[in-house]
Amino acid sequence: MAPPDGLTPKLERRRSFECRLRRDRALKTLGDAAAFLEERGMLVRMPDCSLPSLFAACHEAVAQPGGRGFALWPKTKWIWSFQLTLDGRAVLTKLHRGKSLYLSASTARLFDPLVREAIAAATGDDARLLGHLARQGPSMAEDVEVELGWDRKRLKSARNRLERVGAVVSDGLVFNEAGDWHFAPMRRWDAVVRNHASSSDPIADIVLAGMRAAVIAPESDVRSWFSWPVPSATIDRLVADGRLVRPALGRLAIAEAER
Repeated sequence: MAPPDGLTPKLERRRSFECRLRRDRALKTLGDAAAFLEERGMLVRMPDCSLPSLFAACHEAVAQPGGRGFALWPKTKWIWSFQLTLDGRAVLTKLHRGKSLYLSASTARLFDPLVREAIAAATGDDARLLGHLARQGPSMAEDVEVELGWDRKRLKSARNRLERVGAVVSDGLVFNEAGDWHFAPMRRWDAVVRNHASSSDPIADIVLAGMRAAVIAPESDVRSWFSWPVPSATIDRLVADGRLVRPALGRLAIAEAER
């Protein structure tokens, strides 16, 4: 059945409101940011795709116009990106193809089967680093280098691979009340998300979670949101099952967003 006329503009308006793309919906406080993550289930840090973005929702001028990298972060609210995980209700991962993806506790459980599968499949240096973290608990990079006898390059290579599939996570930076900071330790995923979750179709689960967060998105974008590729057959099946809709050519939306 063809989608009703006018559905796409309606969904875009809903996306603009719910993903806080409107300036009048700007996040005002860290509490607002935490509620935003809980609402959407997942956030990217920088606005680089159709998933909702923490920094885009701040609507604050960048630190250095015309700059690159950190210079493009919000002038003052950048610190929220390191404070969202302080109470343990959110998980900061690199599951956005090696880039930051914040997950609420409930959404993290949807990724759990895929991450635990990656942990079980680890070999070589990856398995050795995971085993070390299992024995030692949260660990600073410099300590792991000494304890494993690795140089910085070797550790970084293994860590990057494991972070990309969520097996290793870190909060990035930790700030105290005086404003001083230090790097956060590395932790295994299963030390953070402790209760094992199961699913017969985890890729479909995370696609649906992403679509709920985004409301409407280009189909090509959806395929590359996460570190795991999304097969065309999975999207076609979700559309056939009525869980996703195609409101326009090349666009996807979560089915309940129609209502």
